[in-house]
Amino acid sequence: MSWAEDGRDAGILVLRVGIGVMFILHGFPKLIGGTETWAGLGQAMGTFGIGFAPAFWGFMAALAEFGGGICLIIGLGFRIACALMAFTMLVASAMHLSQGHGIKGAAHAIELLIVFLSLMIIGSGKFSLARKVQVRFLQ
Repeated sequence: MSWAEDGRDAGILVLRVGIGVMFILHGFPKLIGGTETWAGLGQAMGTFGIGFAPAFWGFMAALAEFGGGICLIIGLGFRIACALMAFTMLVASAMHLSQGHGIKGAAHAIELLIVFLSLMIIGSGKFSLARKVQVRFLQ
């Protein structure tokens, strides 16, 4: 394996761990926040005309952030986690834009949406648990 390939995989690892840790830290308070916190988060689905079960949607967003962060770090269930986290960032972006926060208010969520879509395409790299146990569809 060439230096460029090793560097690519090392770069993916740094990105996975860095973003994963931040999402664990960001998602954990939401996850343990309980029904009231989840309902507040889930109201963002109203941007898409989905007003039922806000606590469910909020719990799913918190779980996507926290659990997705873990999946990013270990590199298992990687593309599924990236898809769920990208969807969460899409909803966050739309909510910020619909509330009149403008591009500055939505920028962080849009940037992370781009990161997760990119990681979905790239994959978890060779320094991942899925690669070590040779589970191709979970990379």
